[in-house]
Amino acid sequence: MAKKLTIIGGGLAGSEAAWQAAQKGIQVTLMEMRPSPKAPAHKTGNLAELVCSNSLRSDDKELNAVGVLHEELRICSSLLMQCADETKVPAGGALAVDREAFAKAVEAKISSHPLITIVRKEAEQIPEGNVIIASGPLTSETLTAKIQELTGEDSLHFFDAIAPVVYTESVDMSKAWRQSRYDKELSGEGDYINCPLNKDEYYAFVEALLAAEKTEFAEWEKNTPYFDGCLPIEVMAERGKDTLAFGPMKPVGLYNPHNGGAREFAVLQLRNDNKEGTLLNLVGFQTKLKIGEQKRIFRMIRGLENAEFARLGSVHRNTFINSPKLLTPALSLQKRPEIKFAGQISGCEGYVESIATGFMAGVFMAAELNGKEILPPPETTAMGSILKHVTQGNAEGLPFQPSNINFGLFPALPIIEGVKKQPRGRDKKLLLSQRALNDIKEWRKNLGD
Repeated sequence: MAKKLTIIGGGLAGSEAAWQAAQKGIQVTLMEMRPSPKAPAHKTGNLAELVCSNSLRSDDKELNAVGVLHEELRICSSLLMQCADETKVPAGGALAVDREAFAKAVEAKISSHPLITIVRKEAEQIPEGNVIIASGPLTSETLTAKIQELTGEDSLHFFDAIAPVVYTESVDMSKAWRQSRYDKELSGEGDYINCPLNKDEYYAFVEALLAAEKTEFAEWEKNTPYFDGCLPIEVMAERGKDTLAFGPMKPVGLYNPHNGGAREFAVLQLRNDNKEGTLLNLVGFQTKLKIGEQKRIFRMIRGLENAEFARLGSVHRNTFINSPKLLTPALSLQKRPEIKFAGQISGCEGYVESIATGFMAGVFMAAELNGKEILPPPETTAMGSILKHVTQGNAEGLPFQPSNINFGLFPALPIIEGVKKQPRGRDKKLLLSQRALNDIKEWRKNLGD
């Protein structure tokens, strides 16, 4: 008799999880509340509907981390990557799809699988037995309340306030310096990298912020107010041109060694965003500026002229759990291991990352129900690194925030002995990609397909 599994949510993660589990002999009930009641961001009742863009981002498997994730999913026989490849449309180096054809392809595959039953009904309770919750960033109020009961009142977040993240090696340290506030010895050490602005540079920066194009809130987000802890920097600037200089850019206690130890008019501080120190968070710089505007304006700051961005800032409604405190490396709830989370509610960001967590949740659950042991993908892979982020989180001291896949989440390359200049830039990305794809091929052998 087939083992049974209930999956809540028929989006990207839930659909992938359902397919992977069913392919391994698990009898799956896939619950999807659409088309009635209708989710606020969706237009149809189709499974795996893409609600924002039709792009799954770069398909470059050598120089782009999301392209590596695409290729890993292909290697591991992901249903949704197969459907994306079958319905792709011309988009340069990106993998973009005909979104209607994509959703229909996924729906046709899922609905025809003999071990999957689709139930068009809102999940008002978390069922007994084995469950994967993949209800997405706009989880219904009823289910949200049940998840809060299950995980604790303070376990859920309803608004992302994300600051941009840059690659550490792209910061110009001939202009920036390391110092924690009030550390007057200027030893070149400290928890923060400081990027200075003089008076003219600061006011030019503020003027650019005020004039820049912003992303508007979607209709369903407009009733979710800002709170003071996550005000976008452009909103702070609108309250007065000196507001930032007395807020997240205050220079107090910081002295520029490149300028004779003088105090600057304003300072942007960068702090480690991961344990490896390869990523830096722009402290207090959550923003709704459009992507192109963020890159242009933040590069006005001394030390960031050539900054490479691993993640751009955003402020948007998003229901997600505090996954590093709640989940095991197998995406199971620590206190209820028969329940797993996948997709954006698990603490990842992006279409492909949702597919990947859905893939892993489905594979892990099927293995457990079939009495098999499957170790998580190695951290050196894109899937392993996004899993590590979801289950271990940001650098110590920073609140957990969802993230897209980026090379900064990958473990560092081993030091090459006897070589003065270690690989950087393009060469480094190529080596990280090659290692990831080699390692995922080895891990794939354990799936037993």
